[in-house]
Amino acid sequence: RSYALRPERVASLTAVEVPAPRAKAILSALGFKVNDANASAWQVGVPSWRPDIIGEADLVEEIVRVHGFDHIPAVPLPRDKAVTLPARTPQQRRAGLVRRALASRGLVEAVTNSFMPNGPAKQFGGGNPALTVINPISADLDVMRPSILPNLLAAAQRNQARGMSGVGLFEVGPQYSSPEPNGQQTVAAGVHFGPTGPRNWSQKPRSADAFDAKGLALAALAELGVPAELPQTSADAPAWYHPGRSGVLRLGPVVLAQFGEIHPSLLEQYDLQGVGGFELFIDKVPMPKARGTRAKPLLKLSPFQPIERDFAFIVDDTVTAEALVKAVKAGERALIGAVTVFDVYAGKGIEPGKKSIALAVTLQPVERTLTDAEIEAICSRIVAQATKATGATLRT
Repeated sequence: RSYALRPERVASLTAVEVPAPRAKAILSALGFKVNDANASAWQVGVPSWRPDIIGEADLVEEIVRVHGFDHIPAVPLPRDKAVTLPARTPQQRRAGLVRRALASRGLVEAVTNSFMPNGPAKQFGGGNPALTVINPISADLDVMRPSILPNLLAAAQRNQARGMSGVGLFEVGPQYSSPEPNGQQTVAAGVHFGPTGPRNWSQKPRSADAFDAKGLALAALAELGVPAELPQTSADAPAWYHPGRSGVLRLGPVVLAQFGEIHPSLLEQYDLQGVGGFELFIDKVPMPKARGTRAKPLLKLSPFQPIERDFAFIVDDTVTAEALVKAVKAGERALIGAVTVFDVYAGKGIEPGKKSIALAVTLQPVERTLTDAEIEAICSRIVAQATKATGATLRT
């Protein structure tokens, strides 16, 4: 076998200038037969023990390999901008942010099939005939999943059957509502089954509940730029959640997430106990507003001692603690640092159809220490705002 080699191809392919005598000497030393009668293209015979040589480029490689790859100059690739553009858009990076937020809170990432049996699919809002797979990979994986939760519950069942308990699983991936382009959305779903902590002599372990699931959903939303106090909570979660221990996080009419304990009938079907779950719809979370600068805002700490005052309000049963907390915060936005609920009571001493919600309000002076008269004025405004917004009255 022999191949034509143009001497100038060494420089054009590798940017290494190798003199023609040097190139011919290298090939001859390696056992090649070089016929340079034609100066424009040498005819190079290949030795029988070199079946890897199949063309001109291989001959060039042999020359440069012996001459030294370190002679190849380092030349940067041409680019339009000095800074390399990111490979992913901000929307695409959000899934990674949610994964990090959930994994940092002890959940383990799972990757399940995008298919599932038709029966569980109908239990979780599916059943669209258009999502049936014509040629499924398995007889029991015949529809596109309408929710990730059934696959995670099945995974939780397998883990629990093998002695695992107190484990949280999550998955970030697509779920499907229709075959249309807008029928697929990216969802972060998670379940936590079994006790929330190890056995301890000082306190009994408890099973995961709706508040654990809500906390995980709020943590993921905070990673996406939605503060925990911004979403509104409503009690209209889908049917696969416990009807009295579940909720929906929304911004106006837009549903950001849904959470709660899994419905008891489903837990019985999956042979599980004490499971909290959530679903976060990443595509529906609004993008945070761009800041004028990349620098973080300055940390402003007050040198003055905070003041805490407790309030117990009587409200209707239909008034949520969240609505009361927001009303109290609106009473003095500049000085209220935190509002927390520490007691809810209904029963003896409270009128039927009413309940008592006790709040701890922290006032944080900024410019100077508050006087007793100023504190009393702030408390009066807090009570007035709570009465105006929710009809609450101060419990005596």
